[in-house]
Amino acid sequence: MQTATDTQYFTQAVTEFGSVRQVLTTQPIYNAKGVKIIDQGVAMHPGLYDRLMEHRLSAPIEDSVSSQPAVNGHALRKGIEDLASQTPFFGRMLEDRETRDILLDGVERIHLPDPIAFQLTMAKDIRPTLYQHLLSTTLTASWLAAVSGMSRLQLRIAATAGLLHDIGMLHLDPRLLEYKSGINRSQHRQLVSHPMVSSALIERHKEYPREVVQAVMEHHEFLDGSGYPRNLREDGLSPCGKLMALTELVTGAFAPGREIPELRLSILLRMNTHRYDAKLSEKILALLRPQEASVDSITLLDDPISCLLEIERVLGAWPEDRITSAQMPQEQKNNLRPIAAQALKLSRNLAQAGTAPEQLEQLGKESLDPYLQAELTLLASEAAWQLRALARQVRRQWRTEGDQTTEQTLLDWLSSVDTAISRTTREYSADDA
Repeated sequence: MQTATDTQYFTQAVTEFGSVRQVLTTQPIYNAKGVKIIDQGVAMHPGLYDRLMEHRLSAPIEDSVSSQPAVNGHALRKGIEDLASQTPFFGRMLEDRETRDILLDGVERIHLPDPIAFQLTMAKDIRPTLYQHLLSTTLTASWLAAVSGMSRLQLRIAATAGLLHDIGMLHLDPRLLEYKSGINRSQHRQLVSHPMVSSALIERHKEYPREVVQAVMEHHEFLDGSGYPRNLREDGLSPCGKLMALTELVTGAFAPGREIPELRLSILLRMNTHRYDAKLSEKILALLRPQEASVDSITLLDDPISCLLEIERVLGAWPEDRITSAQMPQEQKNNLRPIAAQALKLSRNLAQAGTAPEQLEQLGKESLDPYLQAELTLLASEAAWQLRALARQVRRQWRTEGDQTTEQTLLDWLSSVDTAISRTTREYSADDA
């Protein structure tokens, strides 16, 4: 169900859209008391915003407006073909002729009820970044379904979920679509709610299978339970939900303003094996060509090896003996046990990425070429980000319960985390990652 805030922003977007191209009411618009507010055939424009916001409407506004020509299957196919021609990574998804035909034919057949087509048309004209994101997720989700051996039905479900998963963003504050924009608490609540908004908008149209609605709801859920909005884990996620979570990571790496996306995505996948389906991740990793990236545009750490070694030392110094001691209350042990598991997983991911201490010590600072230095810089940044997240969890979950020895031990560990993070981010901003 949409909130008043969602109505506000979407109504504003509709009237804004009316100033870009003609948007006509296809039927009279009534308020909840049955009073006609706007007649049929009226052109929407920003001047109608206040009148619409004075009332609670009897039906969603997207059911009563239209703009022609609207986005259709042919437009989606053309948009994805353009995307593939402009971005080599997406182009590789369509290199095989048979796969290309299957994917594009499937996209062209996605069912678009008039209100959905209107919202996609609005995104295309006034929220082009969002529209391009929807195209890239449509292609990526359907490609992953195809190369994973899923059925044609599952492929259509994946393509439809990819196209519609973020349609709820049209109903939220448009500043949430801006890359690197800071958001306040209210905007963060909106952001976390958008999978629910999107799934509610789709569910109104009974033509879409339940699996599509579920996948849209789950596109920000992770295997380790750290996602949102329901913190689902492993088997609690649907097959298409797991696919959509990875799709969101992949397409986010290629959003406007993101530099060296193939190298960054390679690192993110290797450093987040606890979050994404391993077999699906392997499909993406096989498609990437990170070694072809130009690294001239990023700020490099002068000594990423030392930064990574320090992070490894901090992870190895996790006070396991204290948090499992008899003095620690059982409730606190239960709270801190998952954090200990995450610290161990981070250390293993670093080793699997080729940055175990013995591997780093063999490299030597003087042997780093620009590409390797860039890769290690990004690995250090991602590891520091995950380490910071662990420290935040400790601060939220830990209660001293009068155990001063454990309190001091944890304080010392948190201090070492702050030092490692400070060293890693001193020359390299996390916002660049």
